[in-house]
Amino acid sequence: MSDFPNPGKALIVVGITIAAIGVLVLVAGKITWVGRLPGDILIRREKFTFYFPLATSILLSILLTLIFYLMGKK
Repeated sequence: MSDFPNPGKALIVVGITIAAIGVLVLVAGKITWVGRLPGDILIRREKFTFYFPLATSILLSILLTLIFYLMGKK
């Protein structure tokens, strides 16, 4: 038997994922609050800038966890 039982379903998932990434790339410039959330660390000095998007990373982690959880449910 085949190791990959349903390639059609996998192609649909890959296609939807690529389309979603494309939409995110188009919309990313219009969402100005991402990367500037309360909790993101920004330190500016004369010749030095340090930026650590802590709150943005946590939000992204929660969203990806939820997406992967829902995708893994059968």
